Amino acid sequence: MRQKRSYGRVLVVSTLVGCLEVVLTIVVVLLYVQTQPPPDEPPDWVTIGGSLVATMPLVGSIAFLLSLVFVVPAVALADLIVRGLGGHDPGGRAACWAAVAAPPAVAALLAAPVLVYATHNDTETGSTLVFWASATASLSLGAVIALPRGEGLLRRVALWGTAAVVGTAVFGALGLAVGLLPAYEPPRIGPQTMTGTWIDETRGTLVFTADGRVQASGVGVHRHGDRPGEPFRRCSGSGTWFYEPGHDVWSQRVRVEIPVCHWQSWHVDGTEEEPRISQEVGDPGSGLLYKLRKASDRTSRGT
Repeated sequence: MRQKRSYGRVLVVSTLVGCLEVVLTIVVVLLYVQTQPPPDEPPDWVTIGGSLVATMPLVGSIAFLLSLVFVVPAVALADLIVRGLGGHDPGGRAACWAAVAAPPAVAALLAAPVLVYATHNDTETGSTLVFWASATASLSLGAVIALPRGEGLLRRVALWGTAAVVGTAVFGALGLAVGLLPAYEPPRIGPQTMTGTWIDETRGTLVFTADGRVQASGVGVHRHGDRPGEPFRRCSGSGTWFYEPGHDVWSQRVRVEIPVCHWQSWHVDGTEEEPRISQEVGDPGSGLLYKLRKASDRTSRGT
């Protein structure tokens, strides 16, 4: 005799799955960040961590609501189909397919109103569709995991879900440490890369020429205590530049010597496709950066 279905347990299991999926997504995003160039301002990990902890009750509430609206009906539909088959469902295939298909079916019915809402609020349609599809896949997974009957399901989901999150974090960190995952490194540039126009966010420019000359126009000069976005002195003038390759990509520097502009050596970051040079802003070790990027030919003509 089949054990009676507890839809309350289905709701709790699906909510737990939703929360674990959010935590796993956060871990994956944090690993991905380690493969990207540093931002202009370093992240405040204490504040970010506190915010994530503070939002977990909200995440749980949303997961509970979505499970109530999508997952519980999906499992109920699966049970209804099995009863329609006279209880004959070898291996639970029909129930599983019904649980998987129900959330996408409901999501498809709601897709049009969601797109209308996104368009009305000037939200990018592509991003909205990706989010909607991801949420639907997440709900389908929750329905499948919550489908089995029997004791101990909640404990097993909590145990294996936690193991998946911790395992992803540990193996991701090991992958970054041993080079299996591509941890971020600055691009290896050279004198040929430096030649051309480099611009900041306000169209201040450094123009490097192949003969070692450089022309500055409205480029920022920062002092201790300055922060990105705050007013700072701008410098214009002409002088010379030198590229120092260093012993690795992290130690390469670009020295710009202009009598009226006093800069430390510029660091190199960005990517191969969009190299950048940067100056540290504020106190040493602050992690705050003032950056110039290599301009494209079209950008250079418009500057």
